[in-house]
Amino acid sequence: MKKKGVLLVVLAGLTLAVLLSAKQFFAPFCGITLTAKSISESVILQLPAPQYKGAVSVEEAIFKRKSARSYKPDALTLDEISQILWAAAGKTIDGVSGPTRAYPSAGAIYPLSVYLVAAEVEGMVPGIYLYEWQTHTLRLMREGDSRQQLTQACLGQAMVAQAPASIVIAADYPRATRRYGPRGETRYVPMDVGAVGQNVHLQAEALDLGTVIIGAFRDEAVKEVIGLKDEEPLYVMPLGRVLR
Repeated sequence: MKKKGVLLVVLAGLTLAVLLSAKQFFAPFCGITLTAKSISESVILQLPAPQYKGAVSVEEAIFKRKSARSYKPDALTLDEISQILWAAAGKTIDGVSGPTRAYPSAGAIYPLSVYLVAAEVEGMVPGIYLYEWQTHTLRLMREGDSRQQLTQACLGQAMVAQAPASIVIAADYPRATRRYGPRGETRYVPMDVGAVGQNVHLQAEALDLGTVIIGAFRDEAVKEVIGLKDEEPLYVMPLGRVLR
């Protein structure tokens, strides 16, 4: 009986090793970068490095910026997603309090989180991802194409279902109110999210992509789709190539 028990343990260990090796082997073909942390907790996708200088000037992007509500079915590239997320809330130059982010935040609190609802992005498994700005990575939170559920949460606005990806910006209000009281929620968080939204708009314009800020949605429904617990959704921004 003891020998049989030992044999079962050995076989189980060999099976686990084979499965982990297979996961590591096939990951590159799926566009996924795996780390020790991703195997034990979740899938981590390393994004391409963002570009800090482009062909479109800030002035031109501001002049051409507009809301886009119709998108082609074409997939977005991983480079485009990387650039958009960096512009939204990525790491920038070192400030007095340490690394700063692409948008200004009262007291350098940065109470916002950026989520990506990816459906048609080259090199990405469809799913809901959390953008981790310190490492410029995406953490897979939930697998699957959630566009239809997000569309329903956004009162049936078809552009959400049409876009190959959407950004959802959510706020952790207590992070702001602990320092600023009620003013943190009513004044400073709205200032932060407005800056993020404009960054995404201008970067999309520079990449010849389109987006629009959606505020008409059922908060609890969006929270359920994204899997939010202690954060409140503020913006939904579909992304795609503009259908003219």
